[in-house]
Amino acid sequence: MLGSLPAFTRLEAELSKLPGIGRKTATRLAFHLLRTNEQDVTALAEALLELRRKVGFCRSCFHIAEGELCSICADPQRDRRRLCIVQEPQDLLAIERSRAYDGSYHVLHGALSPLDGIGPDDLKIAELMQRITEESVEEIIIATNFSVEGEATALYIAHLCKQNGVRVTRLAHGIPSGSDLEYIDAGTVQQAVLGRREF
Repeated sequence: MLGSLPAFTRLEAELSKLPGIGRKTATRLAFHLLRTNEQDVTALAEALLELRRKVGFCRSCFHIAEGELCSICADPQRDRRRLCIVQEPQDLLAIERSRAYDGSYHVLHGALSPLDGIGPDDLKIAELMQRITEESVEEIIIATNFSVEGEATALYIAHLCKQNGVRVTRLAHGIPSGSDLEYIDAGTVQQAVLGRREF
């Protein structure tokens, strides 16, 4: 039945291309937009077009930006001696929300994954090494995900940075605040024990 409605079917197909949106969710979203007033649909379409026209990536750290530099790289108050390495712009935003860090960032746009054909040349690693050479970076804070790919990326970057005499640290991970030990999985407890610090 829906196949006889080309406009609806096309919207479904386009929505299903978005990450995390399956066919059923795409259908629900398409029906929602069909019921939405024209003014709101137009505002959404204009926002999408404006995003494509105005937003790109910072030439320094590769975070999202409207212009050559993102707001973080353009901020003279940031500590340029520390560089936090993240996989994706969303990870940078999570660290910023914590208000625990006031240094600079470098976004890799992915993680090493040989099985998926993603090697060092597919990430912003060469640009990272250039920044370390050209800027007065004293510490690299590796904040890649704690997945197999994230850990492999962290080890690779740590090896390169140590060859350049830069201090390398890794985000701490382990037991979340307020948790009971008996309910925590063994892998998380292991990381907490191995990553223990002076008290």
